[in-house]
Amino acid sequence: MTKDLVKLLIVEYQRFVTKVDFIHRQVDFMNGQNYVLIGLRHAGKSYLMYQRIAELISQGHQPEEFLYFNFEDDRIDSLDITDLELIKNCYEEMYDNRPVFFLDEVQQVKGWERFARRLADQKYQVYITGSNAKMLSSEIATTLGGRYLIQEVFPYSFAEYLMAHGIDISEKNAEFKYRKQIVRAADEYFRKGGLPETALMTDNRQWLSSLFNKIFFGDLVARHNVRNNFALKILIRKLAESVKQPISYSRMASIVSATGKRLSTDAAIDYIQYMDESWLVLPYENFIGKLQDKEVNRKYYFIDNGLLALFLIDPDSSLLENIVAVNLRRRYGDNCYFYNASKTEVDFYIPDESLAVQVSYSVTDKSTLKREVDGLIALSEFQNVQHLLIITKDEDGTIEANGKTISIIPLWKWMTDMETSKIRTGV
Repeated sequence: MTKDLVKLLIVEYQRFVTKVDFIHRQVDFMNGQNYVLIGLRHAGKSYLMYQRIAELISQGHQPEEFLYFNFEDDRIDSLDITDLELIKNCYEEMYDNRPVFFLDEVQQVKGWERFARRLADQKYQVYITGSNAKMLSSEIATTLGGRYLIQEVFPYSFAEYLMAHGIDISEKNAEFKYRKQIVRAADEYFRKGGLPETALMTDNRQWLSSLFNKIFFGDLVARHNVRNNFALKILIRKLAESVKQPISYSRMASIVSATGKRLSTDAAIDYIQYMDESWLVLPYENFIGKLQDKEVNRKYYFIDNGLLALFLIDPDSSLLENIVAVNLRRRYGDNCYFYNASKTEVDFYIPDESLAVQVSYSVTDKSTLKREVDGLIALSEFQNVQHLLIITKDEDGTIEANGKTISIIPLWKWMTDMETSKIRTGV
């Protein structure tokens, strides 16, 4: 990479990043801190950088102060750490400013973490994006030495999805004013997912299929040198089909092997780890399981409903539980579990919030309602659970059982309430 090309790109990027239109996302950056933004491909990490640049400009910074560089630019050949130093030197030849670094998809550069640590040690302000969780491996975390805050970037929340459609639910009486639009948008969000680039698409399936292929061949097969491509694809499909059920590594290996392509348990463990690192899936642990059970008997949800729907023929009940899982993880982080004991099954348990949640597409069937209620009541008898909830697709109501109040709430209402609460409290 030549100096002339680097300088050309620096100027081009400066012009570009200050003119990008974006939907404001509910992420608050602290001044003076360095950040690593991680998440799925096309989840909006770059646009979150553009948002931060706009915030800094509003605070008085000039565009020339930003050194933004996109390491997935097709004009750039394979790079190493010496090229990172070249970029810094080129900027210093062009400007007298002390730059704020925005390094986009920097994991493409071997040894980037050492450069990032040196920048932090020299008191530069730095923002970094990356598309796989290997950026958080123990080795890299040790190298960065606590100098960076980690910001996970999910697909759009429901509030952000609504904002993309021109609806601001932080407005006074927004739910009353826009109820029809909110309900309609909730159904689209439920079926199509929340990846930013697809929010306004009428039909996003082809785009999502292309994205999955990029993840599959780029983030999984090529990055990890996977030779058994067929087994990996079957494993992903089987995970999608069993998204609501706990499943062990050995069981996954057996299911794939039954298709005629042998997969060992060790390989299944590796493949699941790769999927986790690429942000394709979110693992949930059983709250009461022994350590071994927590590690090997998990539920796996997909980071986006649109991606999950690619693999399902009759998807509605799976999509409902999946979207609840993603929104709970976005709101409460890793403190989200399922609860599965010998006589008690609850879909989600968030102990710090004293919250237990069942998910059922419909509870009009009495036996279905009884099963969901019995699980919540059983859990509340030996755990500190103050809030009992059944999330449905469209039904609502309230049930009193064993001195407990259980709220039944439709998905659109639950997502709206959770988002407006977040807006009010700043949580």
